[in-house]
Amino acid sequence: MPKKSASPTSMRAARSTALVTGASAGIGEALAHCFAGAHFDLVLVARSADKLEALGAALTAQHGVKVRVEPCDLSRSGAPAKLAARLNDISVDVLVNNAGVLEQGRFIAIASQRHQAIIDLNITSLTAMLSHFVPAMAQRGQGRVLNVASVAAFQPTPSLASYAASKAYVLSLSESLSEELRGTGVTVTALCPGVTATNMLTQAASANDKLSQLPGFLVGDVQDVAAQAFAACMRGDAICVPGAINQVAMIASRGTPKWLVRRVGGFFGRRAV
Repeated sequence: MPKKSASPTSMRAARSTALVTGASAGIGEALAHCFAGAHFDLVLVARSADKLEALGAALTAQHGVKVRVEPCDLSRSGAPAKLAARLNDISVDVLVNNAGVLEQGRFIAIASQRHQAIIDLNITSLTAMLSHFVPAMAQRGQGRVLNVASVAAFQPTPSLASYAASKAYVLSLSESLSEELRGTGVTVTALCPGVTATNMLTQAASANDKLSQLPGFLVGDVQDVAAQAFAACMRGDAICVPGAINQVAMIASRGTPKWLVRRVGGFFGRRAV
């Protein structure tokens, strides 16, 4: 018979462990707070050891959870495998693939190594993390995966071509695995936020003044995005799109002819660069 997914209550009672990549800032940091607040022990992964140590100390002091810090550049070849080997002494019950990189601008104006960096982290690393941690979840008969995609995954996005394509991969892979793993006790959720007030947006805006002129109602609050993502992950929802405007955009893109989606995306995308 199919195995039932563990309930959020039972997972918390057992003091399960959540592994969060890209945990030093933005959505990853906010998600770490959500899991710590629900009494999950944590493994925090990012490149900055100092930021992870500070975050870990704060989470332990505030919530009494155990926090393990694993500084790691997941974009490097073999890094996910090495991380998994270092963590072979613990059971990862929730995997949050949040680490990612964005490059905004015309495709032909972006250096080839920057396109490759997007592929290496957003696609290759994420896939490797799944392959290293999900099989053990399926074998145990319980687990949660939260893959951070983007609302850009639903349509072509000029000026974010490589990034949007990488997130479309994350969304497609997540949806496929959600169905493939149905009945195993493991759920997979794709988080598809819109523009969110994080360091990534700040950095992009510093390179493109037009992004700093976005209306406030289009920019999501990182804490709200993380809270919705956490709840969706615990419920085992296949897709989480925070924000009414983003939900409308997602529904419209899926119900509109592709040629029209491209034209609309092109109209706005060309004005963003």
